Amino acid sequence: MKKLLIILFIMLLLAVCKVNSEQENEYDQQTIQNAKANVESYLVNNYTNINNIQLDEPYQAPMGSMTIDGTVNETENFSISLNSDLTIGSLAIQSDNFPEEKDECKEKTCDY
Repeated sequence: MKKLLIILFIMLLLAVCKVNSEQENEYDQQTIQNAKANVESYLVNNYTNINNIQLDEPYQAPMGSMTIDGTVNETENFSISLNSDLTIGSLAIQSDNFPEEKDECKEKTCDY
């Protein structure tokens, strides 16, 4: 009986590990490309003086959304969460010198 319980426990543990490893690689290359393109387009179309954008690989945030961290103009850090349709859900600015929003994009997000 003890051997059976140990075997069942090990099988359960292996199943959980397999599910977790599959979740880490959840995004295919096309989805990643589309998400990064949306992030870049959003930043360029809604903020002034964007000279360059560097993006990290996307990851799943604890609440489940795809999130991409990055840097604008080599020093200004940000984190963007995307909705399931890859539109921008939220932007967290991690710097005081982040570029300003364009005037026409302050009331309503500009198209991207």
